Amino acid sequence: MSVLIEVTRTHGADPDLPLPSYATLGAAGADLHADTGGKTIALAPGARILVGTGLNIAIPRGYEMQIRPRSGLALKHGVTLANAPGTIDSDYRGPLGVILINLGSDSFDIEHGMRIAQAVVAPVVLARFEVIEELGMTKRGNAGFGSTGVGAKRP
Repeated sequence: MSVLIEVTRTHGADPDLPLPSYATLGAAGADLHADTGGKTIALAPGARILVGTGLNIAIPRGYEMQIRPRSGLALKHGVTLANAPGTIDSDYRGPLGVILINLGSDSFDIEHGMRIAQAVVAPVVLARFEVIEELGMTKRGNAGFGSTGVGAKRP
């Protein structure tokens, strides 16, 4: 299954940067590339920055685009997304940017053209919310935040 995502280049974008693409046949996320205007940007430990991709996007109605971290950047450098996953709605028509944050202990260089995040396109199910008198009971009930244990096997 595939869906067409229409794109335009932002004003001044690098026309040679690749469009989002899938690295393998089984990849769920398409790699997004940094458009830094040819510069290298140093992301200090604890800092965050909005990095442009050079693209404006149009997502079809009934779909969303989730912007997710690249696992290699997170594991090797502590660089991830400040709002993971970021949600791009189908009625948004502006520039596609990625909010990176450096949780590592060393400065990280964002280079022009670097793969900085992944875009996952997914169908949207709209929920209806309704106030009722009482919620149905479950075995778990209202136990949350760690109530199922940490690393322990459950019978």
